[in-house]
Amino acid sequence: MPEIARTGSCLCGGVQFRVAGEPRRVGLCHCKDCRKTSGSAFHAYAVWPLQAFEASGITSTYGARSFCPTCGSRVPLVGEEEVEVTIGSLDVAPTEGLVPEYELWIGRRESWLQALPAARQFEHDRVAVDTAAGNEIDPELRPEVGLGRITVGLKPERQ
Repeated sequence: MPEIARTGSCLCGGVQFRVAGEPRRVGLCHCKDCRKTSGSAFHAYAVWPLQAFEASGITSTYGARSFCPTCGSRVPLVGEEEVEVTIGSLDVAPTEGLVPEYELWIGRRESWLQALPAARQFEHDRVAVDTAAGNEIDPELRPEVGLGRITVGLKPERQ
């Protein structure tokens, strides 16, 4: 069976990308940062290993977020080892097989939204086991608020 590949782009097509294979994990985030940058009540995303990702086009950044400078669409967030892709930026919908496995910042979830029945629920960022890699996340690691899925490899600065 051939390896699955998914393509995506920003609204104007100036930034295009491709991810190969299945994502490591798929989630929803209800944190303030994700709500503000997505303009929605939550942010749906999938995370692939960096080596499965290729892209073309010019991007701009604001904080830890990447955007198309022409149309303003959110584009994949590239970390040191992983890339986070907004599910809505993929070219094919519905996105078969990309079912969220967990929800983050559930205390900020809108009252009119129900918890996904099969998804793990986290009050804040994921702090348990990274199910794709089978690695426990070191409790000394301090991810940025709402961004733990990408920045989890950063150690806090020592004073």
